[in-house]
Amino acid sequence: MRGSHFAALLAAALLSPIQDSSAASVFRCVDASGHVTFTRHGCSADEEQHLQDVRNHTPSSGTVIPLADTGRQGRSSKASADGLVIVGQQDDGCGNLLTSSERRQAIIRKEIRSGMSLSDVESSLGKPDKISRQNGRQRYYYDDKRGKRQQINFDEAGCVKK
Repeated sequence: MRGSHFAALLAAALLSPIQDSSAASVFRCVDASGHVTFTRHGCSADEEQHLQDVRNHTPSSGTVIPLADTGRQGRSSKASADGLVIVGQQDDGCGNLLTSSERRQAIIRKEIRSGMSLSDVESSLGKPDKISRQNGRQRYYYDDKRGKRQQINFDEAGCVKK
């Protein structure tokens, strides 16, 4: 009797479905304001609770795994009547007097405009023939082949000052 009991236990152990040791119960909790948290301990009474499927499916297992719920509509936000709002803008250090396209056009045309930096001027006209510094301010001097001299004044921040 003892041998048949052992054989039955062994057969039951071998034939029972193997549990994935990496699978766990994970709950998706959504509070009244829409904030989502994931926990293994359940949600509080004032939160909406959903049991999540956290199994890592075997690649090429033949089962289709949906990546998104296509039937669910996202939250729509209405555009404000105030117009365009810039959330982040790069500060060029010269007061953003020129847009990037205005700066590019000025460099291509070899024009010097207020709000350009030292590197913008050098990109446009090249290295200066002479540089002078006085009281933290700089001046670049350019001489062309016809004898014409151009002087560009920079403020303390290194921006073109007209």
